Amino acid sequence: MLRYFAAPRISKVIGMIATSDHSLTAKPTRAAIWDVDGTLVDTAELHFRAWERLCGELKTPFSRADFAATFGQRNPEIIPKLLRGPLDDAEIARLGNLKEDYYRHAAQRGVDLLPGVRPLLASLQAAGFRQGIGSSAPRANLELILELTQSAPYFTAVVAMEDTQRGKPDPEVFLTAAKKLGIEPNRCVVFEDAIAGVQAARAAGMKCVAVSFVGHHPAEKLAAAGAHKVVANLAELDAAAVAALWDGAGS
Repeated sequence: MLRYFAAPRISKVIGMIATSDHSLTAKPTRAAIWDVDGTLVDTAELHFRAWERLCGELKTPFSRADFAATFGQRNPEIIPKLLRGPLDDAEIARLGNLKEDYYRHAAQRGVDLLPGVRPLLASLQAAGFRQGIGSSAPRANLELILELTQSAPYFTAVVAMEDTQRGKPDPEVFLTAAKKLGIEPNRCVVFEDAIAGVQAARAAGMKCVAVSFVGHHPAEKLAAAGAHKVVANLAELDAAAVAALWDGAGS
């Protein structure tokens, strides 16, 4: 039996920060909203193996193409597509929880931030950006990642699967994050690696930086989806480069 230990300390830290905006001495005027898988960290292979295991147990085919077609979506949207049959909400939740148990069990062996992420987090924080997470992943996954990477102190708000009803490319996740951060959408920038995420950011009226490092989507397709800037990895950026997005003529 898999044994997963939650990360209550991280959850407590996030909750304390997210509910104490009034204690900040200077009100930020811009915010950065981070996708997680493929942007903050690369745990795609762990997700693939977890889905592969679940589908194998259910005698359902699962390919790399299936994974690519559903990456970044919420479990309530992915599972009916994979199983191609009528499922009630309770069964979808049960299967989703089982898949995430497999994922978290593997992730506990160690996860690192992607190149350039920690310096950019620090640079944005120093420049006065408020920062948050906008992810399709379950909250327990996000808390585990933030604990393993020791990155929780950078984030003022976390929006997870449980906080939304619609997945990307719907902008709900990013608009919810902006609201929690207390920053207008047009003063937010989203860091993403997926086409659906770029589309969601643009639909939310936000700036978007796409990173192609993990290779889920080629740079030209990320640009075609509407990213204001595409980088090979986030080591190419600092807070000044991000702030310059508002100086351009792009919408």
